[in-house]
Amino acid sequence: MPLLKRWGKCAASGCAALVLLLTLSHAAQAQYQVRGVTLDKETNQPLPFVSIAVKGTTMGTASNENGEFSLNLPSLPRTLIVSEISHVRDTVRVTSGDKPLQIALASASITLPEVKVGSYAFQLADRAYEQMRKNYSQKFYGKAFYRQVTRIDNEPTEIQEMVWNVKSNNSRIEGTSIAQGRYAAKQALMSFKDFSFYTKVYGLYDPAMDSTTSLSLLSPNTVKNYYLEIVGILERGEGGIAEISFETRPEVKNYYAKGTIWIDVDTYKVERFRMTTPNFSGQSNNPAFKFKDKEMQIDMTFQNTPDAASPLDHIKTTLNFVIERPGQTRTKMNVSAFTFFYDTNQTPTNIEYARASRDTKDLDDIRSVKYDPEFWANNAVVKRTPVEDEVIKSFEQKGAFGTMLPPKPAKAPTRKLQ
Repeated sequence: MPLLKRWGKCAASGCAALVLLLTLSHAAQAQYQVRGVTLDKETNQPLPFVSIAVKGTTMGTASNENGEFSLNLPSLPRTLIVSEISHVRDTVRVTSGDKPLQIALASASITLPEVKVGSYAFQLADRAYEQMRKNYSQKFYGKAFYRQVTRIDNEPTEIQEMVWNVKSNNSRIEGTSIAQGRYAAKQALMSFKDFSFYTKVYGLYDPAMDSTTSLSLLSPNTVKNYYLEIVGILERGEGGIAEISFETRPEVKNYYAKGTIWIDVDTYKVERFRMTTPNFSGQSNNPAFKFKDKEMQIDMTFQNTPDAASPLDHIKTTLNFVIERPGQTRTKMNVSAFTFFYDTNQTPTNIEYARASRDTKDLDDIRSVKYDPEFWANNAVVKRTPVEDEVIKSFEQKGAFGTMLPPKPAKAPTRKLQ
């Protein structure tokens, strides 16, 4: 699916240094707080985005990008069910919160199906498309925590966090309403204040899309537009998860994508989708700025539920490119956004959810709600995804901490990007 045009603002001399106090208090949330890290058993490296559920309850969380997690429990002992799509599910009995847990998961066994591999991949993709189309009308309601970090030549220059009330389905975010937000930036070459648009707008299926021209992987045009190859079946109980690699065919003009999709071989539900594309259309209106080596990645994971439609678990959106300017060295840009969905249920609300729009401005949304420091200090979801030490250290060195958002200037010396 081609990505829609959207961008932030660029200032030739730098953007305004907005500031944010990120130190969180340690107010108690529950009687017992369990912390830990999830690891790959073979490599001993941190394992991100692992689901940690509390057996017999609806409580749970997921490890962050560094494999870290924390979970507030009303009582102990408890049994945790730990799972990640490419690893073997495990259970851990927790009797105390005194020491951090180290949970190592073994890689799942991969087998090849006893059928013609090529045709099986297309068959699964077709059934996954039908399954998603059939259950697309099932709505989910809850909250989502969004964190974005911008890096220029590997130095953190911008951080933005928002908590949304969110409406979603088995394919995408349908709408959001901001509950809280905060933003900080250092003087830098470029800023990306509206990057959340890409997280909000991307979906695996859209009923409004013309099915005869759709470039989505899950569409009636899969055979015409894509190469598919089944990597194998990840064992899970009596069933399994098919891991399928995909890439657009050379006949597809003006669009290229490659990646991996994981599909349950019994239910045909999509468990995870990861796609990389160079088709990013943002550009500066400053003719001296040229964007090269563009690469955007979308990584979507869905919750493992027994229902016909499963809600989103998290979305990671990453953009990398290089800025070329006359007489200047090449500048590396990285924007990374992680969105975690929580408190998800099927009960409708009276909240007014706004669809993603090219006209939506993230900072306008953040300014529209009164900043509540207590919300951030005592939010368990924020606490379980601590800001990376390098980001805090970088901002402290530049003195970019203090008040939240200063009054909006009447005229800001910025150049808009088309």
